[in-house]
Amino acid sequence: MSADALLPVAFLIGYLFGSIPFGMVLTRLAGTQDLRSIGSGNIGATNVLRTGRKGLAAATLLGDMLKGTIAVVIAGSIDGPNAAMVAALGAFLGHLFPVWLKFRGGKGVATYIGVLLGLFWPAALIFAVIWLGTAYTTRYSSLSALIAAFVTPLFLWWFGHNALASLFAVLTILLFYMHRENIKRLQAGTEGKIGEKK
Repeated sequence: MSADALLPVAFLIGYLFGSIPFGMVLTRLAGTQDLRSIGSGNIGATNVLRTGRKGLAAATLLGDMLKGTIAVVIAGSIDGPNAAMVAALGAFLGHLFPVWLKFRGGKGVATYIGVLLGLFWPAALIFAVIWLGTAYTTRYSSLSALIAAFVTPLFLWWFGHNALASLFAVLTILLFYMHRENIKRLQAGTEGKIGEKK
């Protein structure tokens, strides 16, 4: 069997883990209104926070992160680093386009951090520091994610992880695409801030 024979399996593992919609599952279990009818309609932690349930938002963030990390670790243990990277791509795409929700998922920030954590944890730490610093000063979750994601491939390239830098350049482009409406609102000054209910 060739070294890359299990890569499709790794992608499938990643996609299936990534497509678990923790925001939808947790808010339904908690009996809140349909998450897609609140705020931005997104299924991620930032929109869950708009329900006023900080615990649910934290649990969503953790779940969306760990599903990426777990997918990467499992695939990597089966078939090595290449499989781990393919699983990372699968997990990210699974979160953005989950088959269970007619391919309408989240924007990918938590899962981005999760797969980064599984592949090269120092870069995940840098992402978190940049996100927290920007969020603290601006209170814009989207802007914080965009800046941190922009820096991530550069950080990986600087430390000689060229394959990872290429992967996260692709993920960053996808993340920017998923935040295209946020970018328009940031430019217009109408973007919602962290903690606001809309």
